[in-house]
Amino acid sequence: MRNLKRMAAFLTALILCLGLSVTVFAAEGDTGFSDVDAGDWYAEAAVYCRDNGLMAGTGETTFSPDTPMTRGMLVTVLYRLAGSPSLEDENLGYPFADVPGDSWYADGVYWARLNGVVSGYSDSAFGPNDPLTREQLAAILWRYAGSSAVGGGASFADESDIASWAASAVDWAQGSGYVSGVGGNRFDPDGTATRAQVAVILMRYDQAQTEEPSPEPAPEPTPEAGTDVLVAYFSATGNTENIAEHLVSILDADLYEIVPQVPYTSEDLNYSNDDCRANQEQNDPTARPAISGSVENMEDYEVIFLGYPIWWGDAPKIISTFLETYDFDGKTIVPFCTSGSSPIGGSVSDLEALTDGATWLEGQRFSGSASQETVSQWVDSLGLDLGQAA
Repeated sequence: MRNLKRMAAFLTALILCLGLSVTVFAAEGDTGFSDVDAGDWYAEAAVYCRDNGLMAGTGETTFSPDTPMTRGMLVTVLYRLAGSPSLEDENLGYPFADVPGDSWYADGVYWARLNGVVSGYSDSAFGPNDPLTREQLAAILWRYAGSSAVGGGASFADESDIASWAASAVDWAQGSGYVSGVGGNRFDPDGTATRAQVAVILMRYDQAQTEEPSPEPAPEPTPEAGTDVLVAYFSATGNTENIAEHLVSILDADLYEIVPQVPYTSEDLNYSNDDCRANQEQNDPTARPAISGSVENMEDYEVIFLGYPIWWGDAPKIISTFLETYDFDGKTIVPFCTSGSSPIGGSVSDLEALTDGATWLEGQRFSGSASQETVSQWVDSLGLDLGQAA
């Protein structure tokens, strides 16, 4: 299967650092950073980001929490969240004179440019060490989120100070409820975001990729003979279910929910606890959670759209259970996922290995609130001749 060239986008949570205060639990014990006390509001986030490879320290024992985030830092963080895709076979275009090929931020810079997330100041200058202004951050995240439709928020008192190239991004951030200003109804477009602020937001949204369980599983449907498209999904809070229902409407397909025999509780999904059920399953390559019920007449389906949330960069192990239960020889599988930021690419390769003889198409990541129009545009891009009712 082809890996996604354009990593699906959603890190809008970072935008919160433009205008909202944050509260986190203090990290316990020594943080390992000489400039981060365990009681600091950002301590847990600094440790989390370091331990999970999202942000490194600025030295062996320093985090520099009050240091402004730079352009090079941000694109590197986004690149890591996208799974650090290989650029080996990509045409990187003209080189930036201020981005040495062996610099720690080079891959992030060129990946961001290739995917339309950020461009340079000119054909030869990127400014990787320049502090990131609030309007630059809004613009980069807006593009990373797919240049979503602009909301209709009220004007900031300093609206005239916002650059024209950032105006739509700032309107989107405010209209979506991500920013409310910094006081006096000001946006402060030239202000900077610190490493501490960004670390907190990164931690929150990396952890939020695991969905919480639905109160009750939906009843298992019985596909009618002759129907050739099935939408099968596993969802915990309804995010993936929302996308699955859009697909059913678009494709006139049957719907099957992958329901765990033992439902997941909120404690099972508390991945800040290393011993929680979800963590144990994701860390065990042999884990295969049992499924309640089965798909009747699986042989009638030619195309299966398979949906799931992203847990720690991978599909939940119950998806492996589903794929090993049936014979997919000669069938086409189209994966889709929901997550806060992680792309689908890294989760698919392991799943492909479980289905001998199946054809896997390029999948797509969605936010849980994606519209039916957005999902329909993706389906159209697949070029499948599904023969479904109009």
